[in-house]
Amino acid sequence: MSLCSRSSPVVQQAEPIDNSKPEWALTRRERKRQALLAAGITPRRVPWVWILAVAAVAGGAAYVLIPQLTATEAATPVVAAVTPDPVKRLLSLDVTTLAPQAVQETLKATGSLAPRRTIGLTSQVGGTVSAVNFRIGDTVKAGDVLVQVDIETLSIQLQQQKSTAEATRAQLALAQTTVERTAKLLERGLVPSANLDAEQSRLEALQSNLKALEGQVAAAEIGLRNATIVAPFDGVVAARSVEPGQVTAPGAALMQLVDLSVMEMTAYVPVSASPSVSPGQPVMLTVEGLPGRQFEGSVDGISPVATQGTRTVPVLVTVANPEGELRGGMFATGHIVTAAADAALAVPPAAIREDAEGDYILKIVDGALVRQPVEPGRNWPAARMTELSAGLAVGDSFVSGRLDDLQPGMQVVVVEN
Repeated sequence: MSLCSRSSPVVQQAEPIDNSKPEWALTRRERKRQALLAAGITPRRVPWVWILAVAAVAGGAAYVLIPQLTATEAATPVVAAVTPDPVKRLLSLDVTTLAPQAVQETLKATGSLAPRRTIGLTSQVGGTVSAVNFRIGDTVKAGDVLVQVDIETLSIQLQQQKSTAEATRAQLALAQTTVERTAKLLERGLVPSANLDAEQSRLEALQSNLKALEGQVAAAEIGLRNATIVAPFDGVVAARSVEPGQVTAPGAALMQLVDLSVMEMTAYVPVSASPSVSPGQPVMLTVEGLPGRQFEGSVDGISPVATQGTRTVPVLVTVANPEGELRGGMFATGHIVTAAADAALAVPPAAIREDAEGDYILKIVDGALVRQPVEPGRNWPAARMTELSAGLAVGDSFVSGRLDDLQPGMQVVVVEN
C-alpha cells in the first residue's frame, strides 16, 4: 500500500526529434513540435477515439439538419431584386402643349404724330376785324364763321362798281341802237360811211368798258365774300392770331385749324427691309403720354427712294383718332406687321433637336419621352417661334426647354414651377 494518496503524473518518453528534414523544409506544426521536444515536453495527442466520436456526432447532426434547412429554403420563394428606372422631374415651364397660335413678323417704327390736315387761314382782304368767334381748342364744323372782317367799306365799293357797270350797260345799249340807225341811213345814202365807222368804234369801246366793270363787280363780290372766314372742314382751332378791332391786311395770319380725326406718322425703315412693306399693312403703336394704350394704324404710303445719307426709307403711317385722344407732336413707337399667321402650329426653336436621323422633338407619352420626327417650316424671329410643317398634332405635349441631358425613353414627371 502506497504512502501517497495522489497518483504521480505519467511521464511519457520524449519522442526523438526528426532531423531528416532541413530547417527550411519544416512546416509550422513540425517546428512547434521540435521546440516542445527540445524543452523536454512531450506533445499531447488527441486520442483517435474521441476524434471519431466527434465526427460521428457532427455527421448525425448534419444528416438531420441539412434536409430541414434545405426544405425551408426551397419552400421560401426567392424574389429577384428589380431596380426601377429613375424618373426625371420636369418643370412645367419646360413643357408645352401644342396649340394653334397667332404669330407675326414686324419692323420697328418710330416717329412723331401730326394731324393729317392742317390749314393756316389768312386774310384775303384788308379791313378791320369785327368778330373772332372761336378760341384755341374749340371744335368747329365745316362752314362755321371763324373771323369776320368789317364789310361796310367793301359793300360800298361793290355798290359803286355795280352802278358804274349799269351806267355803262345803258350807254352800250344806246350805242348799239345808234349803230343800227346809222347803218340804215347809209344804205339810203343819207349819211357818209365815216359816221357808221365812228359809231361802231364807240360801241366796241363801251363793250370793253362794260366787261372791265363787270370784272370789278365780280372782284368786289369775292372780296365781300372773303371778308367772312369760314371753316373749310371739321376740326379744332390750333392757333388764333387776331382779335376783334385789329386791322388786318391781305395775307395776314388769322387762325390755324387742324383735323384730328386722322393722324399721320413718318417712320423710317431700313432699305433692305423696305421690300417687305406694302400699303395697307397693320401697324400697332404705343404713344408717350397714354400708357397702357395701344393704337392700330396702317401703312398709307412708301417713299420710292431712301433718305440721303441714312439708308432708310420713309414710310407714311396713318392712325384713326375719332375721339381726338392723340395730339400733334406726340412720340409714338410701334411695329409694322409685315407677315402674320392666325393659327400656326409653332414651337420654340429650343424644342427642336437634331441627331443623325434628322430633326426631332421629345414628345411626352404616358410619362415617357418619345423621339418624334418633325419637319420645321418658316421661322418667326419676332415671335421666337418655328412653324412646323409636320410631326406634331394639336394637344401633343413636348419638351420645349433646352435640356440637353434628356434622351428618348426616359421616364419623366411634370411638376409645377
